[in-house]
Amino acid sequence: MSELDKIVDKAEILTEALPYIRDFHNKKVVIKYGSQVLKDKNVAESVMEDIVLLKLIGMQPVIVHSGSNEINRWLKAIGKDIEYYDNSRVTDKETIEIVEMVLGKINKDLVQMIEKHGAKAVGICGKDSGTIRVSKKQVKGKDIGYFGKIESINTELIDDLLERDFIPVISSIGISDDFESYNLKADDVAGAVAKALKAEKLLFLAREDGIYPMGDSEVPKAMITVDEAKEIIENATLDVATLNKLICAVDAITNGVHRVHIVDGSIEHSVLLEFFTVFGSGTAIVDNDKVLYPHEKDYRKQVN
Repeated sequence: MSELDKIVDKAEILTEALPYIRDFHNKKVVIKYGSQVLKDKNVAESVMEDIVLLKLIGMQPVIVHSGSNEINRWLKAIGKDIEYYDNSRVTDKETIEIVEMVLGKINKDLVQMIEKHGAKAVGICGKDSGTIRVSKKQVKGKDIGYFGKIESINTELIDDLLERDFIPVISSIGISDDFESYNLKADDVAGAVAKALKAEKLLFLAREDGIYPMGDSEVPKAMITVDEAKEIIENATLDVATLNKLICAVDAITNGVHRVHIVDGSIEHSVLLEFFTVFGSGTAIVDNDKVLYPHEKDYRKQVN
């Protein structure tokens, strides 16, 4: 292939992205950025490049992040037992202090990465301006300490940052009515924030390459409906992390988020692949009417 052919190929890629850029201009998108992505520095950098690009072309990204792997590393370092109950972290007073410390460091590292790539960012947690109000969550009737249930999302601070052209980076800590800090599942935070912002899209960067249809274990589906997702939740064997994301996806779509994406966060530039190509790099969850974007109309047969 000649150099001119390579340039033409690149131009065609940009041309293909134009209708996506038009349809998503000024739309809010919530991206959940998990521990598995943070483990690989190259992938983490590519995700940040993607998110900065989204911002520069006119979208309004909001990042929600977790930090389970790093939290566990610190707990081990101080000789603290790591305990889970029904896949939820048992969080005593010492543990919530470690959680806050670790998430605070990750938060500022992500802000630094974003600014290195040319956009402005501000790191916050749910305690700031009462953004995430929580109550103590009982897990199957058991008190597991400072582990919270989201009661409400106050979008005032997030909206203000977006209006001032910042990318908000939110860590998954909430605050109770008695001003105690509570640990939260980042998937739940991302879903709740997306609903409160009436986001156009919610993207989960996961460990899986998408959602597989019932009876097919070889190829993930490019698109599934809410009803198909509910069937998979009820009948398929899923790992806990993917199951929780799919439950959050159904809840988000049911409550006004236009589309939810679950993609493999270990693939470099998976955000751009999912948002700006026809079939993406993972699975999109849509409402039962399969409402498509204008630029997808020509591909209705493929996604039906």
